[in-house]
Amino acid sequence: MRALIVDDESRVRKAIRLLVNWEEHGITEIEEAESGKKAIEMMSEFKPQLVITDMMMDDGDGIELMTWIESFSKTCKFIVISGHDDFEYMRHTVQCGGIDYILKPIDDDIINTAVATATKAWLAEEHTRQVHLEQSIKLNELKPVHDEKLLSRLIDDPTNIHYTVQRLQRERVIPDQIKNAQLVILQINNADEPLLNRFGNDIDLLLYTIENICNECIGGNTNGIAFNYWGSFEQILLLLWDHKIDAAHVTNQINDAIQMLFSRKFHFGTTTMGKFPSSLANQYDEAIRALNHRNLLDFTTYLHNVREVQQFKGRTSYSFADVREEWRVALISGNLHFIEQYSTSWLQQFVNSGYISPYILQAWLEDMFSFRHSLLQEISSNQKNELLSLLEQQDKLNIPPSIHDYSIKIHDWRQWALQFNLDLSQAITSIQQNKSRSFSDIVSYIELHYNEELTLQDIADTFLISREYISRKFKQDYAISFTEYLTSFRLNKAKALLRNHNLKLNQIAEMVGIADVKYFSKVFKKHEGLTPNEYRKTFVNR
Repeated sequence: MRALIVDDESRVRKAIRLLVNWEEHGITEIEEAESGKKAIEMMSEFKPQLVITDMMMDDGDGIELMTWIESFSKTCKFIVISGHDDFEYMRHTVQCGGIDYILKPIDDDIINTAVATATKAWLAEEHTRQVHLEQSIKLNELKPVHDEKLLSRLIDDPTNIHYTVQRLQRERVIPDQIKNAQLVILQINNADEPLLNRFGNDIDLLLYTIENICNECIGGNTNGIAFNYWGSFEQILLLLWDHKIDAAHVTNQINDAIQMLFSRKFHFGTTTMGKFPSSLANQYDEAIRALNHRNLLDFTTYLHNVREVQQFKGRTSYSFADVREEWRVALISGNLHFIEQYSTSWLQQFVNSGYISPYILQAWLEDMFSFRHSLLQEISSNQKNELLSLLEQQDKLNIPPSIHDYSIKIHDWRQWALQFNLDLSQAITSIQQNKSRSFSDIVSYIELHYNEELTLQDIADTFLISREYISRKFKQDYAISFTEYLTSFRLNKAKALLRNHNLKLNQIAEMVGIADVKYFSKVFKKHEGLTPNEYRKTFVNR
């Protein structure tokens, strides 16, 4: 539990801290305020269950604070400590639901008794609130889900839309004679772990709770209706009828309630009023587009419409294609400085432009994973699948931030992109090291098996390395092709064998891996300028 001590004298606040046995009462967090106004400012964020306040203070007195608590924080308990033995003050304390009115100087037994009474009362009421909440949730779960399915069909099944409307009206889910409707989408962030944890990671329970809040703010189905959209289990749809309520007003109310309960605000996509029910499918697409193109760098706007798409049109020309080659060079080189620079600079481009949207982030995510796949294919097609599997395991530890977050966390995106590329660079380095070792083994293999039938594909299959890499490596290291290297090695062996006059040419040709003696002679003359017999005679003459 949390407690707030309010008094304009620091020595009194200190005395209260010392006198109360906080741990015994289950209070673990204690804050202080030097005035009633300061306490009111702190209440929304700190959310204390207990307030211990002075009555007379210069900047906002205890009566003002108690009145505020009674209006806006009804579950909070408070105790008044005052130097004034005034009946009116005591009466006001009782009227506002105060636990006790204690006179200064403070007696430790009296204040601890008052705190014990306050905490017990709060815990008992909290238990009752939880029971009521659970009962409400259970009742909500018992409500037939076919209502939501029918409402979802208004979007998903336009061919039977008039039949669906008739059923909804007949079952009094929606009123008769609706001419126009405005569609609003509330987007839930399914990666909001703190919020999900409060609901035992039960997304359905969370959605039902948010849906109830929305319907309370709408004020009955004559004004509109909110429902969990079955086409996407992360969206609540609001249908507002015939200009009866303002979308901006109702979404502000919803966010105020959600802010008070869960300390966060949701984003809404909306459209203008359209003909009911024929416009709903198009309205849904427009609202989704508004959400997907909302500016994540705008931390103050929560209701988005398609006009934003036009407003920011032209700021999205920067794409992954602009950095693809830079990333490729940096990752293949393994240069940590360039990897760090290119991994984070793309985000800065959008920050500098003042606009980045969920749509842009999704496009970059898809392009980055596609780039990784193609780069591994280019470096080593044979090891690609194995390394992709390893990187996918690392992805489970390095999960990208949600594109549907309430606002973009630039630092988190930078860290994720950097780790993504560091993991990829490490995989490429591993491939290159393996290839370096493999090429030395390839040369040794050729020198051992030169007298057998050898092709570039045979070598590639044996060492699980691409033909292109082997060919490119021979060019880099020896300035000749694989075939030229193999032929040169064989002919050098043949020249040594020609010294032995007891060996016939067809035997020598076969011994160096060339089955056709005519072809052997032709190749030998091309490389040495002499036929094998001419070379043998020249060697003997020496």
